[in-house]
Amino acid sequence: MTISVRPAQAGDKPAMRELFLRSRVETFVWHAVDSFQLEDFDVQTQGELLWVAEDAAQIVGFISLWKPDNFIHHVYVDRRWSGRGVGRQLLRLLPGWPETRFQLKCLCLNEAALAFYRSCHFVETGSGVASGGAYLVLESTGVD
Repeated sequence: MTISVRPAQAGDKPAMRELFLRSRVETFVWHAVDSFQLEDFDVQTQGELLWVAEDAAQIVGFISLWKPDNFIHHVYVDRRWSGRGVGRQLLRLLPGWPETRFQLKCLCLNEAALAFYRSCHFVETGSGVASGGAYLVLESTGVD
């Protein structure tokens, strides 16, 4: 496995859209499949910084950051690449990682993602409920 990580380019968008849609359908099984659309990616990442992870020119993951708030909006890794360190590599691309404190929201039902973030030394700083369900607010601790 030779994963490279880099800033996203315009030509990456079709693959990122597909990964975003497929991952949400596979992960958020408590939502109706038709509640997810290919175009959601463009709406939900507008104005965000994006990086991709790729293997042999195939995009296997991406991360998006709303820089003004150091808010990690999305981290998605192709299910076939889960558990291989792709998510950690993407986190390490963030400007100022690990010293900068980054926040994110993670749905409580997404147990695999919560376990991943905790293994990356994120800690719970809050909680809430949105249309997608109950979530936790997590913050990085400066430990890599």
